[in-house]
Amino acid sequence: MRRWIRLPMVAVLMLLSAAAVAAPMPSSVLWTSLLQRHVVVIDGGHASRVDYAGMRRDRSALDAYTRELSAITPAQFAQWNRTDQMAFLINAYNAFTVQLVLRRWPRLSSIKDIGGLFSRPWKQDFFVLLGQRTNLDHIESLLRTGKYYADPRVHFALNCASIGCPMLRAKAYAGGRLDRQLEDAMQRFLGDRSRNRYDPSRDVLRVSRIFDWYAGDFRDGPGRSVAGLLAAHAAQLSDDPKIQARIRAQRVDIQFLPYNWQLNAVGAP
Repeated sequence: MRRWIRLPMVAVLMLLSAAAVAAPMPSSVLWTSLLQRHVVVIDGGHASRVDYAGMRRDRSALDAYTRELSAITPAQFAQWNRTDQMAFLINAYNAFTVQLVLRRWPRLSSIKDIGGLFSRPWKQDFFVLLGQRTNLDHIESLLRTGKYYADPRVHFALNCASIGCPMLRAKAYAGGRLDRQLEDAMQRFLGDRSRNRYDPSRDVLRVSRIFDWYAGDFRDGPGRSVAGLLAAHAAQLSDDPKIQARIRAQRVDIQFLPYNWQLNAVGAP
């Protein structure tokens, strides 16, 4: 009798063990391949431009990747750890943004040309993710709200197809490397003097309006405020050691630059 009792127990344990294995994430190989072929890194690695004509030629590959993203169920997503979930959402945001641009390419000069007064591009429900038809704003909201993710560095990873945005990386984000990738994205963006710099003529820091729009998010990140974050990266904002010291001491006023919504296409200035 013991033998017949033990066999079902082993079978149950095997089933439980199998259930505990996390569902596999979509392969990032296809997305990385597209990025490496059609993203051009410029300005010493601080910015990038997208070859949308090339992306359009590879539209079938892009569509195949976004179908993989859309096939993930909420139950599968819930099995992944925090960084895998974040990487999935960042890649989804960036891939679906490219897909949105291609719906109008080349008949647009800005992503804001898509939609109308009451239909902003980020509010358009044009894809399925985690079981529901949704939009880019929803993905951003998932990453920004709640304490589970709470990492303001995602603002340097999400690319809104505009020159004012942080660069689109030429490689997919991955859960196992996410912390290093987010740190690198932040460093590259802060080091871009076209978007973040000390202005000696006015004795002010002139930085991206991202820091204005999402100031509240940076209370949960490095420096605990926008001023604190900029202070920690003074060397990237000025080459003058005396100015760097003043930035670190937070004795320099902060102003926000106009945002450049021009499409981040190859050939754009």
